[in-house]
Amino acid sequence: MALPYLEAVLCFMILMYIFETYLDIRQHRALKLPTLPKPLVGVISDEKFKRSRDYSLDKSCFHFVHEAVTILMDTAILYYKVLPWFWKKSGELVTNVSLNAENEIIHTLAFLAGAMVWSQITDLPFSLYSTFVIEARHGFNKQTIWLFIRDMIKGILLSMILGPPIVAAIIYIVQSGGPYLAIYLWGFMFVLALLMMTIYPIVIAPLFNKFTPLPDGVLREKIEKLAASLKFPLKKLFVVDGSTRSSHSNAYMYGFFKNKRIVLYDTLIQQCSNEDEIVSVIAHELGHWKLNHTVYSFIAVQLLMFLQFGGYTLVRNSKDLFESFGFEDQPIIIGLIIFQHTIIPLQHLLSFCLNLVSRAFEFQADAFAKNLGYAPQLRAALVKLQEENLSAMNTDPWYSAYHYSHPPLVERLQALEDSDSKKED
Repeated sequence: MALPYLEAVLCFMILMYIFETYLDIRQHRALKLPTLPKPLVGVISDEKFKRSRDYSLDKSCFHFVHEAVTILMDTAILYYKVLPWFWKKSGELVTNVSLNAENEIIHTLAFLAGAMVWSQITDLPFSLYSTFVIEARHGFNKQTIWLFIRDMIKGILLSMILGPPIVAAIIYIVQSGGPYLAIYLWGFMFVLALLMMTIYPIVIAPLFNKFTPLPDGVLREKIEKLAASLKFPLKKLFVVDGSTRSSHSNAYMYGFFKNKRIVLYDTLIQQCSNEDEIVSVIAHELGHWKLNHTVYSFIAVQLLMFLQFGGYTLVRNSKDLFESFGFEDQPIIIGLIIFQHTIIPLQHLLSFCLNLVSRAFEFQADAFAKNLGYAPQLRAALVKLQEENLSAMNTDPWYSAYHYSHPPLVERLQALEDSDSKKED
């Protein structure tokens, strides 16, 4: 008698949906609170609070609808065994165009192409509504419909170029990996991650945004001076035209070894008129580098990936598992998809743990910037970015603990104040 793997997966999915919806309801109630948290009274203007509240509530309502539709579709696809039907039809399509359906790589690419089309069709209405209704209503969207379509086409073309060789390599490794399959899979994904981290900012990102060197001036001088004082090997300093798509702001850094680059969103420069506020944000980011947070995070992700591949090797030949999901044969890509579904509870637990670590890293990076003398500027920058991005001012503690990779503003400001108080004592 086959074990009820499918029923267990559906049960896990529905239970997780119920749990996360409960957290969403708690957060929605927090967002409806008519007053600011006490630490933010007098710090955030009433006008910004009202706009933030309206924006957050709009996104929350949209999220409820999107998640409900998603769980209904995912449950129906698994329960009515759409995947095996679609796998069979993709094989028939391959045969009809005079290709060999027995070649698993060709069959898999046809299956994934159809899945991509389905994903684009089902996601498009939500993406359009989010961008051109919610984001536009609250003054964030700067895209035209033609820019949106162009970006979507570029994304599809990139998938068509990068996807086939990656999929083919994975199938080949699984077919010939033998007892060291987990190691070979992890090694391939490790090299692929390094490759993508290298080519994405140089080749892919410029297809969607324009990167220009930060002009000479006070801001550039201060950032370069800060980087030099920390022995950060800054090679290039860019401004990206994020304002062509959204008025949200950010800053990040990337690169390996002695070839580091920092990127500022033009919206960040526009929103923080004081250069020292922008420098304090960079000091925070450099804190992540100096404290090796990026390295620790990368190692953690690689370790988890290796463990997942190890788990996959244990179940990939389970005939009962495939039959439970409606498959007569055992396609490699389907095995990977099914395995990802079977470890849903573990994935959520690991995500929660990674968020805990990430929030701890954020506090440490804030403290690092403070120790460099940027506490007042960082406080001002955090408040300004919170206001300009209309981020949620009131957060439910359970919701933020489960979902947030960054601490809420109140907690970050309190941590900076507490460290000041301890230093004075």
